[in-house]
Amino acid sequence: MTPTKIVELVIADDSQELAIDAISLVTSPAIEQDFVYFGKEKNNLTFAKVDEEKRMLVSPALIPNKQIFRHDPNTDSDYYVYFSPDTVRKASELYLKHNNHHKATYQHQDRVSGILTVESWIIEDTKLDKSTLYGYSLPVGTWMVKLSISNDEIWSKIKAGELKGLSIEGYFTNKFEQMNKKQPTTEQILSAFNELVREGKITTMSKANRIELGLTDDVEKLIQQAKDLIPDLTRDVDAIKTSEKNITQAEKLIGKRESVVEKAFKKERELGRAFESAQDNLGTAERELKETQGTLESNKKSVDFYNKRLDKTKGKALKLRANLEKKTDKLEKAAKDLDVKIPATKEAAKILKKLISLL
Repeated sequence: MTPTKIVELVIADDSQELAIDAISLVTSPAIEQDFVYFGKEKNNLTFAKVDEEKRMLVSPALIPNKQIFRHDPNTDSDYYVYFSPDTVRKASELYLKHNNHHKATYQHQDRVSGILTVESWIIEDTKLDKSTLYGYSLPVGTWMVKLSISNDEIWSKIKAGELKGLSIEGYFTNKFEQMNKKQPTTEQILSAFNELVREGKITTMSKANRIELGLTDDVEKLIQQAKDLIPDLTRDVDAIKTSEKNITQAEKLIGKRESVVEKAFKKERELGRAFESAQDNLGTAERELKETQGTLESNKKSVDFYNKRLDKTKGKALKLRANLEKKTDKLEKAAKDLDVKIPATKEAAKILKKLISLL
């Protein structure tokens, strides 16, 4: 049997103005708490000066961590949603900040006038909070509101018991979907995941492998080591390419110098009268040849040196590559089982591709 999904809803950064767009008076409140209403004809409440109030009602708007049943017609699936205490508090603040306290609807459909939120507070103490005076016993962090009702039709439906509670209207998003939009770090994903496990919000642990922070740490350390090693590999590869280019140039230059020497000997034989000039040319050519040969030998030694150093660096890189591939495979498998994206695997793939191109 597939367990029912439990989703934490949060306020999206791009929808804060509409977090709580309105409060709706409904027959069946989603949070399963009826409101208390009073007027001059119902003054048996103990709250101070209650007998002077008229057409007022008090109700919880949001209760933290309370699971609210929902059905998705697109997938024909049932699930529960809930709000953390922080989200409840933030929603209550944004509701007033964006001047939505005068907005109300009837049964989540028609906008109605004559309904105004005159009080809004968060329960800080279950025993001392004034909500207890209205007969409520609600947890700390609950968002309470008091509404003034001047709409005759709505007040009649309240008195008749047709309308029993409040239900919020707003724009929220799945916590994990919001994190993916922000491209969270691996640490944030695992922290949120483990928090849900501790709170019992995830009940399918038998079907998934637990992701350990240690495995992620290993991959991230290997990634850093690879990053540190890449400059050395690049330096040695570039140095070898430069030396090989110098060798090619030296070999071409030697060919030219040998041709000059050969011509000088020929000219010396054929032009006896220009013997001294030819001899000077010969001396110059021989000196330049010796210098070029010295350059050739120096570059050959450089190539030998860089090849030896590159062999050592490649050895480290090969071990690091094998270890990184192994750790990354484990992390990708765990991520696939959990159906989450972990940025470290994508970065590891880039590093592996870079290493392979250099080895």
